[in-house]
Amino acid sequence: MKAPRVSYKHFARILVILALVSSYFPANGVAQQAANRKVLPLLVLISVDGMRPDYVTAADAHGAKIPNLRRFLREGTYAEGVQGVVPTVTYPSHTTLLTGVWPIKHGILANTTFDPLQKNSQGWYWYAEDIRVPTLWDAAAQAGRQTASIQWPVSVGAHITWNIPEYWRASTPDDAKLLRALATPGLLAEAAAELGEYRGGIAATPDGDENRGKYARWILEKKHPDLMTLHLTMLDHVEHETAPFSTEAIATLEEIDAIIGKIRETAERLAPGRAYLAIVSDHGFVKTDTKLNLFRLFRDAKLFTVDEKGKPSDWQAMPWTNGGSAAIVLRDSSDSETLARVRELLASAATDPANGIDRVLDADELHRRGGYPNASFFVSMKPGWWLATTLEDPIVAKVKAGGTHGELPDLPDLRSSFFLVGPGIPAGRSLGVIDMRDIAPTLAHVAGLALPTAAGKIFSDNFWSRKNPHPRFGYSSGSSLC
Repeated sequence: MKAPRVSYKHFARILVILALVSSYFPANGVAQQAANRKVLPLLVLISVDGMRPDYVTAADAHGAKIPNLRRFLREGTYAEGVQGVVPTVTYPSHTTLLTGVWPIKHGILANTTFDPLQKNSQGWYWYAEDIRVPTLWDAAAQAGRQTASIQWPVSVGAHITWNIPEYWRASTPDDAKLLRALATPGLLAEAAAELGEYRGGIAATPDGDENRGKYARWILEKKHPDLMTLHLTMLDHVEHETAPFSTEAIATLEEIDAIIGKIRETAERLAPGRAYLAIVSDHGFVKTDTKLNLFRLFRDAKLFTVDEKGKPSDWQAMPWTNGGSAAIVLRDSSDSETLARVRELLASAATDPANGIDRVLDADELHRRGGYPNASFFVSMKPGWWLATTLEDPIVAKVKAGGTHGELPDLPDLRSSFFLVGPGIPAGRSLGVIDMRDIAPTLAHVAGLALPTAAGKIFSDNFWSRKNPHPRFGYSSGSSLC
């Protein structure tokens, strides 16, 4: 049988129909995705580095004019304090805020990496590949959500849609080139055309947080992420220089308060009835005026040696300092002789009140508390003290009054902050003192995400309002603390 002939006009008509059908469904799919995003919750997580909760809960006592943060007390739920991690420093704390587990499990053990021979050029834990468990960013990506992050610690290479990571090297103009290479391609250039150059890195400037706040609002407006994380850093820098609750620290917090107010207005305007804002911090602060140099003690005990340039050349045991604390790492943790020498040295130093040592933890207790799996001891200082970071300083020295953190998290002054507002969140509800590990799973619950690897618990079911919007988003209340 002879095949029927198809005319050119008929064939052309078929091609047009196929083209229309194929173009319709992808467009319809994109439109459906956009429609779905308009009913999903928007979660904005803002970290104010170094903000003690009593900056807000006792604002009047400190003369702090922070109307936007005080709205969180009236309109949302908050903690009187958050007991953090070992050590109470920025990078491990921020990673716990995103994972709900202790540093011993997520792998970010301190701010800086352990570098006994000083070969890593003061390298920090910048890289997300070092995080060993899923984060809120990963949970959002798994759910098909879009994410954004600005200046969040340990975010280089993270699975984030719109990412401006925290990173620096030389604190020179070349760092800006490096950051452009590490951020989402084209993002910084596109935003800078409207906002001016981005200001990142470790060098804090008075307008740095304001700049990052503008970038956060721009990304919310232009990119419409479902989850945003933002790290504001200036308060921590000012507290280190001038002490917590100084006139300068209060003025800085008032500037941050205005930034938070603008971001909240933007989020609630873009996502009416479905915007959640969480304000957290990584640690509290204590005043300091004296420092102890553990390096001198260990060098005098011949636990490490230095070369002609004054740099460590060989070592058996070395302090790994973080503000008001230090992990003590042995090159060979099974070396019983060195272990005994270090134990005796630390016991002698802690016995003398002139050294300011509060507690020395052995490895078992340290690991039970979730810190430093590679350390044999942990030294935590008393309030008023911090630990020197150079070999040259005297063993004990008075210093300019300032502030620090890093000590054990059960010290009340080291407690951090948690404030949450949004639909269904109880107004004026205090949670008392909470565990930092509970924040990530609770925020995952708020955003309709799954974070089953978190060790923390979602706040009790009776925390949620009876007008809970969660059923609208199609997820259940999950586990509870009850």
